[in-house]
Amino acid sequence: MPSLRLPVSRSALASVLACGVLSAATVAGDLSRYRGFRLGTDLPTIVRQTGASPSQAKTIHRRPALIQELEWRPQPLAWSSKTEPAQEVMFRFYDGALFQIEVNYNRYETEGLTTADIAGAISATFGMAAKPPASPIAAEGPYGDTGEVVEQWQDAQYRFDLIRLSYGPSFRLTGVLKSLEKPAQAAILEAQRLDDREASQRDAARAATEEDAAKAKSDKARLVNKPNFRP
Repeated sequence: MPSLRLPVSRSALASVLACGVLSAATVAGDLSRYRGFRLGTDLPTIVRQTGASPSQAKTIHRRPALIQELEWRPQPLAWSSKTEPAQEVMFRFYDGALFQIEVNYNRYETEGLTTADIAGAISATFGMAAKPPASPIAAEGPYGDTGEVVEQWQDAQYRFDLIRLSYGPSFRLTGVLKSLEKPAQAAILEAQRLDDREASQRDAARAATEEDAAKAKSDKARLVNKPNFRP
């Protein structure tokens, strides 16, 4: 009898593990995309998906890497009675690849909703939320207001942060492709450093030009006025 119980126990254990894997797969969501927009996709594809014009993509920096943005304002479907809570979606690209999706929600469409309400709706798509960071990450809102990360969904490749902004209050959902997040951030910081250095150089050159022009004007006036001056 003992020799018969062991195979049965192994079989039962395998079934339990299989159920566990299936349950985990069911709970986990696809964090690679938001409303069909896939992180890592190229700019022309996102332009087609949004129905935007290529000219609407803004170039933020050209070096050391190309950083671009495309703004999309979703509209509710004409045949649907549902409203559209996403007021603005910003797609950000690093050398042509989508590395960040930023969704700013309309504060009037989310009025009265709690963090648990918003997070629950997002979890229905992305699966169970991960534990938020111990120290909430500060974030800047579209009007210069501040916010904090209140919920987070992530896997090895992607991360979505739910941010509660102080103004309104309102919410923002930000998704990133982890492999491009740090290179993009580093490129943006370096571009800003280069821009600041060149701006300083331009200011110095402009000041020198203005000084030279003022001196030339003074010298010309001196040549005219000196011979005619009588004390």
